[in-house]
Amino acid sequence: MLARLQRCLLLAAALLLAGWLAWAGPRSPALAAAGAALLLGVPAIVLALESLLMHRVNRADPAPRASARAVAAAWWAEVRLAPRVFCGRQPFAEHAVPDLLVRGDGAPARGVVLVHGFVCNRAFWNPWLRALRARGQVVVAPSLEPPFAAIDDFVPTLDAAVRQVEAATGLPPVLVCHSMGGLVARAWLHAVPGAGARVHHVVTLGTPHRGTWLARFGHAPSGSQMRPDGDWLRRLAAAEPPERTARFTCWYSNCDNIVFPASTATLPGADNRFVADVAHVQMVFHPPVVRACMALLALD
Repeated sequence: MLARLQRCLLLAAALLLAGWLAWAGPRSPALAAAGAALLLGVPAIVLALESLLMHRVNRADPAPRASARAVAAAWWAEVRLAPRVFCGRQPFAEHAVPDLLVRGDGAPARGVVLVHGFVCNRAFWNPWLRALRARGQVVVAPSLEPPFAAIDDFVPTLDAAVRQVEAATGLPPVLVCHSMGGLVARAWLHAVPGAGARVHHVVTLGTPHRGTWLARFGHAPSGSQMRPDGDWLRRLAAAEPPERTARFTCWYSNCDNIVFPASTATLPGADNRFVADVAHVQMVFHPPVVRACMALLALD
């Protein structure tokens, strides 16, 4: 569903660009070029506004404050990465890298479930899927749909993915979750009886465990659930015993342009790991973070 929606949006943008060039080109090549540049630059402008807001809101956060230069570098990294994810990988390569449900020789015994975030699908994880398949590790990456549903509605999909990995390995898997995906994991642990015994560890990357400032603009059910100090997040936190959150490793950054203030991506009682100067999507593919996560996934 999300892949179709993103293909339609890309087609609409292409038609708009073609229509503008056809109308403005004969009248003024300079005007045509300026309009085309503005249209193509909208994502970069949105990312810049997010980064500026993040830098301002983070002034009162206890996490180390990023320099203006670091914020600009993180913005530029996100500008280069976002089109590959949202205009290429997700619309056109959702099933390009299949799950692996047969363990390879010498591979880690424990399997992995990759859980994407808001307005994403399983193709978000394609580089991770390729890396885990290359070492023969059992891995499943579900697409959480419909894309704008409430977080609780994704619980059955995650539960089915965990069951697939359990059946293939005989062991509780590790969950690696980006952004909203970490909240889906927490909702699953809360909603499904015995789920705590069915997961070995949970890694979250830029998850708004205590909400995010940007969610005040979200009107989809899942977006409103990520508002800071919202009822849904308060109820979830109140129901979590300390031994559950102790099995979480939470990565957070002072340049996360989606989840801020920075420390809202931490979870009390978890192994909270700070990574400096990386943006929201960039964090998932940042080599030091990837190496640390892969080392954890290799452990039984």
